[in-house]
Amino acid sequence: MQPTLVKVSGHELDDPAYLTEFAAAIKSLNTPTVVVHGGGAEITAMQKVMGIEPRYLDGVRITDRDSLRIAEMVMSGSVNKRLVRCLLNAGLDAFGMSGVDRGLVRARQMQVAGQDMGFTGEVVSVRGEVVLSLLEQGITPVISPVSLGEETNFNVNADHVAGALAAAINANRVVFLTNVEGVLVDSEVVPTLSPEQTQKLIGNGTIFGGMIPKVKTALHALETGVHSAVITNLKGLASQGGTVFAK
Repeated sequence: MQPTLVKVSGHELDDPAYLTEFAAAIKSLNTPTVVVHGGGAEITAMQKVMGIEPRYLDGVRITDRDSLRIAEMVMSGSVNKRLVRCLLNAGLDAFGMSGVDRGLVRARQMQVAGQDMGFTGEVVSVRGEVVLSLLEQGITPVISPVSLGEETNFNVNADHVAGALAAAINANRVVFLTNVEGVLVDSEVVPTLSPEQTQKLIGNGTIFGGMIPKVKTALHALETGVHSAVITNLKGLASQGGTVFAK
C-alpha cells in the first residue's frame, strides 16, 4: 500500500484539543502515514522573547544563526516530542526524528537573488529508504524539517521538506494541513486547481503569504510523481475535503 504524507503547520500544535483530534484523524486513515510538521508560531514567539524581529520572504522565514538555534530547539525538540506523545497515546507506534537524523534530508543555503537567506535551506536530497523501512515496521515517522548541511544544519520550510519526501517515498497522496479548509476564492473553497489556474491566483494576489509555498510545493509534488496533493484543515482531512491539485 502506497503511503500518505501529512504535513501539519505549527499554528495549533500547542493546543491539546487540536493535537488529540489530529492524532485520532491520523489513526483513522488506516494507511501507512508519514507526518511532517512545522512550528512557525512557536519559533516566532521565542524569537520575540529573545528580541529577534521575524523576517520573511514570500512566506519563507529568513533564518539568522540565533533563529536557527531556536528552530532546532522548538521543532526538533518540544513540538516533535509533543506530537509523538499524542500519536502514541492514540495507539500509533510513532517515532520522532529530524531531517538531520540518519542524513534523512540534506540541504544547502536557499539561493534568492538579492537576499541573503542566512540559515534557511533548500532540499538537496532525501533518503526515502529510511522512512520506507520505518513504515514497513508499522511505525509512523514524525519528522521535523531541520535538515543536514555540510557545515551547519538548516531551517528548511516544512512544506518543501514534505513535498520532497512525498516524492522520495512515492506517496499516493500528500496532504498539507493548514488553518483554512483549502484555497479560498470569494470565501469559498476551490475543490480543484490546475497549475495554470494556480499561477493566475498567485499573480492576482488571491493566493498570498504563507499559502504561496504551500501551493507551489503541491504543484511540485505532482511534477515529481505524487498522485495527488491536497491543501486543507483537520476537518477537510477527516471528510476528504480541501483543494486538490491536479494536472
